[in-house]
Amino acid sequence: MMMWRVPELLPFLALGLFLGHVAADPDMLQDVCVADLSSAVKVNGFPCKVAFNASDFSTDVIAKPGPTNNTMGSLVTAANVLKVPGLNTLGVSLSRIDYAPGGLNPPHTHPRATEIVFILEGELEVGFISTANVLVSKTIKQGEVFVFPRGLVHFQKNNGNVPAAIIAAFNSQLPGTQSIPATLFACTPAVPDNVLTKAFQIGTKEVEKIKSRLAPKK
Repeated sequence: MMMWRVPELLPFLALGLFLGHVAADPDMLQDVCVADLSSAVKVNGFPCKVAFNASDFSTDVIAKPGPTNNTMGSLVTAANVLKVPGLNTLGVSLSRIDYAPGGLNPPHTHPRATEIVFILEGELEVGFISTANVLVSKTIKQGEVFVFPRGLVHFQKNNGNVPAAIIAAFNSQLPGTQSIPATLFACTPAVPDNVLTKAFQIGTKEVEKIKSRLAPKK
């Protein structure tokens, strides 16, 4: 029986890894795969429905402004795969974000998507922070666009005295959102107070105050 030494195997291993990479097929394998949102099957995405129609590819959920009478003075309305099942496997989605005067979409990340926003009305201060801890920020006005790279912390703030609104596009059917304040101070189970006090260099009373203000309304 022929015995192979490790150095002799390396070219074949490298070739196998290369072929495995180029043979991977990240794109969709059929015309459509309308999400079966009621299925109990768990996959990376959603199983395909057997039958579908035009309503699976359409929604008016972002047609009108959403209410902004909340703590942050903003509201995100998503048109993702959960609202438009036909988006399953297509790698795109939209959201509408409305802002009251002074409204804030607080610092957050989208772990699965880059975001590009288009200003419908008003103007916003927008920005993201790089992993080198550098803030990239500017004020954008009606008709302008701005890009937030995938996974980086970013925000939008309406500093004007009139409402503002944007359409946000994502290269994911379900980009996911992690609001930094809510993630750290309002998750379940709670992050231990001693972690937060040390991380933010504040006292336990301040931590409890922030938690109480960010707690979900009952």
